[in-house]
Amino acid sequence: MYEYGSELFFERILVKKNMITQTSPIIHVLLADDHAIVRAGVRKFLEHSPDIKVIAEASNGQEAYKFLEHTKTDVAVLDIHMPISSGIDVLRQIRVHRWPIGVLILTSYDDDPYISAVLRAGADGYVLKTASPDEIVNAVRDVYKGKSVLDASILPKVFAQFNPSKSKEFDLLTEREIEILALVAKGLTNKEVGKNLTISDRTVQGHIACIFEKLQAKNRTEAVMRGLSCGLIHIPDGMKGNPINFYI
Repeated sequence: MYEYGSELFFERILVKKNMITQTSPIIHVLLADDHAIVRAGVRKFLEHSPDIKVIAEASNGQEAYKFLEHTKTDVAVLDIHMPISSGIDVLRQIRVHRWPIGVLILTSYDDDPYISAVLRAGADGYVLKTASPDEIVNAVRDVYKGKSVLDASILPKVFAQFNPSKSKEFDLLTEREIEILALVAKGLTNKEVGKNLTISDRTVQGHIACIFEKLQAKNRTEAVMRGLSCGLIHIPDGMKGNPINFYI
């Protein structure tokens, strides 16, 4: 792991700049955290990525909400605990207004109540501040692409949130549905799943709708979490110990 301001980290970023084309879209980010030193550090390594631009900072939830209300933003990176209103409050307002903004929670809290509240409020990502700069940069990119990102260290607690023993019994998935759910867990889109299984996008959508109904899931993240907790699928090889991404 490289420290946010280390020379080695920025050398790696400079090398990566040449790997991203000039036609790559710029991801406009709002960074909200009540600690100025945290904002400065995160902003520094985010903006060393040529495809990311921090367009504003906020020191509390109210400032973040007012900015998002009037300014086009692609991704909001929010801390949980902030003065006046929390990151969870801002997240809920974003979802109530249906603003097309990806929300990445970047926090030091890994307690069950926070994880549950954030996921149920509709966050696209939950990453701890112990993550490496590369992991946080990639999390912002993945959220922008429409993926849901979960810090690997909180997965056991997320599984517990969706433990089937805490809800009514699920209907059994068919072999094909389990196959599709396993591909979804690898981050494949509907089109990619269809190509992999030689079936149409529409057929994939139909199967996923059935999976949602049987697993009582509102989205792919919940479906994958319940599939993992039930033992229907397993964490894909190569993802253990790393942030897990799910396409939504």
